[in-house]
Amino acid sequence: MIEINIPKPSSKLISAINHKIDFKTKPIGALGQLESVARQICLIQQTLAPELKKPSIVVFAGDHGLAKEGVSAFPQEVTHQMVLNFLSGEAAINIFSEQHGIDLKIVDAGVNFDFENHPHLINAKIGMGTENSLTQTAISENQLTQAIQKGCEIVNNIHAKGSNVIGFGEMGIGNSSAASLIMSHICKLPIKDCVGRGTGVDDAGWYKKIEILEKVQQKHSSISSISELLLAVGGFEIAMMTGAMLQAAANQMIVLVDGFISTSAYLCAHSINSNIEHYTLFCHQSDESGHKKMLEFLQVKSIVQMNLRLGEGTGCALAYPLIQSSVDFINKMASFDDAGVSNKD
Repeated sequence: MIEINIPKPSSKLISAINHKIDFKTKPIGALGQLESVARQICLIQQTLAPELKKPSIVVFAGDHGLAKEGVSAFPQEVTHQMVLNFLSGEAAINIFSEQHGIDLKIVDAGVNFDFENHPHLINAKIGMGTENSLTQTAISENQLTQAIQKGCEIVNNIHAKGSNVIGFGEMGIGNSSAASLIMSHICKLPIKDCVGRGTGVDDAGWYKKIEILEKVQQKHSSISSISELLLAVGGFEIAMMTGAMLQAAANQMIVLVDGFISTSAYLCAHSINSNIEHYTLFCHQSDESGHKKMLEFLQVKSIVQMNLRLGEGTGCALAYPLIQSSVDFINKMASFDDAGVSNKD
């Protein structure tokens, strides 16, 4: 796997940042998590006057061979149908992105469908879906290298156009199974603690899903690296997102992570280079049962918790106005001296 250098932000400005936040016309800490978000963005940008420029969300789509085993309540065809819905501008992520002025791009990382050219579609197809991880490795070494490189390339192109904040979403029937397998390996949890309902799985389907994923783990019991993990059970969209997240941090962009599947890609990225954590904001805590455990493992707090479990980057789009508010308050809110308000003795 390629190496991506991510610089750790200097902490030299931390005292000045804290002073600016604490001397706004409010009690210390009164803006809660907005203050910690503002502090983090100031450190990322190494400034007391941060800016959010050309916000972007990228939705990576891919199909999974494991879906043939019935781990999802929906057929594989839904992946390409939802991509077409994104391109028509009528999905939830389209609505929320447009509402908040976020540029949206859809990436065909490996959907089992041939799309026509579209201005909002990035063709980065690695294959027509992964192989079935129950019977063989999902991804070849060459495909993994391509996926990581494509993810880096996509982010570099967005960054070159002036964006300094980027969110990551996904679409892929069967990808909650891949995410559960990744979570189980990295977080050292039994698969039953990592498997949720995904896209509407009932009780019988949930038990079947656990049984199948346990068999997948037995098939790939000798995994010893993140590369081997992605090869064995990953998805093209998860692998591509892993590379994209690493590159965004390397470019010193603000990295916005969506829900369960996006966080599984982040787990891989963080295992490769932990400095990514300095650039990352976790937008929401998904209602998918394993996501709370992922965030606890990472010792991070989400910006919002609204019982979402849609994916698509919707959590990023919905959290973005709060991120904008954190930047606006540190830039525009009066200090005690500016407003002539007496501070606490």
